[in-house]
Amino acid sequence: MLDIVIDPDSALPPFEQLRRRIVELVRRDELIAGTKLPTVRGMAEALGIAPNTVAKTYRELEKLGLLETRGRAGTFVADTGDPARTLAQHATSEYVASVRALGTTDDEIIEFVVAALRAH
Repeated sequence: MLDIVIDPDSALPPFEQLRRRIVELVRRDELIAGTKLPTVRGMAEALGIAPNTVAKTYRELEKLGLLETRGRAGTFVADTGDPARTLAQHATSEYVASVRALGTTDDEIIEFVVAALRAH
């Protein structure tokens, strides 16, 4: 799950907390182009907020060009505008999804990437 926490005691409404955190994760490349976000319902349940709040956040970030909705396929982080970077981000997302499907842990995935970088 994403590293997002909603503080119920914050002066910022949950919508704004979620919006800011997603923007921050994208800017820090912790969410890269092609990354699939949880469903509205899944995100709402994980964060303990209303599904309408998540839907509003996703719509707002889609208007800003940060997210894109691909119909029934879901909501994804949008391309950055740099074609080479976007392709690299998509390839990375596909790699992670493939090796996770094999039951590989995040630590193992990182080890594999580091080893591959050293080999090339």
